[in-house]
Amino acid sequence: MQALFVQVKCDLGKSYEVAAAIADKEIASEIYSTAGQWDLLVKFYIEDGIDIGHFVNEQVHSVAGIRDTLTIMTFRAF
Repeated sequence: MQALFVQVKCDLGKSYEVAAAIADKEIASEIYSTAGQWDLLVKFYIEDGIDIGHFVNEQVHSVAGIRDTLTIMTFRAF
């Protein structure tokens, strides 16, 4: 399993709806609201061999109300 973080910028006033939609899909490990340039920080665990680009494109970008994302791939937890 690989941990993957995605920062999400939402349409104005849609952060809670986007967070709820991601939670309803049961694909995220954790979802946090954040302050600053990004509205949400979402942690995913991806099975080995799954294409991360396809996962983000098909599972995350398909959620209504998302304006932009920044994907952060991780290598090792300490």
